[in-house]
Amino acid sequence: MSAPLPSPLAFVPFVSVDHMMQLIHEIGIEEMLKGIATYVEDDFKRWELFDKTPRVASHSKEGVIELMPTSDGQTYGFKYVNGHPKNMKEGLQTVTAFGILSDVTTGYPILLSEMTVLTALRTAATSAMVAKHLAPKGANTMAMIGNGAQSEFQALAMRVICGIENLRLYDIDPKATSKAQKNLTAFGFNITACDTAEDAIQGADIITTCTADKQYATILTDNMVGAGVHINAIGGDCPGKTELHKDILSRSDVFVEFPAQTRIEGEIQQMPEDFPVTEMWEVITGTKEGRTSANQITLFDGVGFATEDFSALRYIRDQLEETGLFQQLDMLADPDDPRDLFGMVQRAKKTQEAA
Repeated sequence: MSAPLPSPLAFVPFVSVDHMMQLIHEIGIEEMLKGIATYVEDDFKRWELFDKTPRVASHSKEGVIELMPTSDGQTYGFKYVNGHPKNMKEGLQTVTAFGILSDVTTGYPILLSEMTVLTALRTAATSAMVAKHLAPKGANTMAMIGNGAQSEFQALAMRVICGIENLRLYDIDPKATSKAQKNLTAFGFNITACDTAEDAIQGADIITTCTADKQYATILTDNMVGAGVHINAIGGDCPGKTELHKDILSRSDVFVEFPAQTRIEGEIQQMPEDFPVTEMWEVITGTKEGRTSANQITLFDGVGFATEDFSALRYIRDQLEETGLFQQLDMLADPDDPRDLFGMVQRAKKTQEAA
């Protein structure tokens, strides 16, 4: 005799890494980036509905492990994510992640998904969505400083959403630049591999910094940044980790996701508590201005916020019925009598013995 089968209520749709990769190829990576960007922007428009709190972080000398929760009142979501720069030297990913959506009414999970790949997609989609609002008109050249695991996603999102055609790549490790150049060759960019960060930013309309080291760093100095550019600063994302000289911040109009988190983790951790910033949801809803002049330096101090992960998970969930790219996990105990969890466990033992 076999054990009784789980009830339908026990199952939760699970999107594995393999399914996520299949989704990317079935939908198309550029269409997927556009789709996620639309969901992120739509949720910024609903900003005031969301529970908002800085992520819960557990720091160690090796890195950080974080939980990123939020809810719009109907659906709850969180992401588990780590950041361990040392991992790369050991042949491991710097960032890994998974996420869950749950029904607020019952508390039951309704989606479990890998988010290592999905985080790369949502980070790039968010960067490009922000640049759409802040970058100079007609921008077509981007400098990508830091050519690691995020770089190709950033480039493709900027291409499909903002019209970037020319890429200028720099990394302290030339092998990383070669990797990025090889991966992006088939996507129609004009690519220049550069020997220094100073060389990379020449002629760039958008400058993206995306480095991994957990330290105060100066990837861009003040004299490197001219008027009129948009800076997409996404590498500084925890206390003690920055990429820009603080004088650049003083010359720029700075835009953030959630100030309470960014002042702890972002580039503006270098600045006084009253340093002025504009929240992106205000720009997207039209209550505050974004770029106002051709000479203005706009700077997105992007650290990643929970609503963006929520948006990405919503997007994935909406693709499952049509694609079927998921599996059902027997994840929730569902006894016939909700009060008799112990009895369900005991009956399973008897069934096993009988078998």
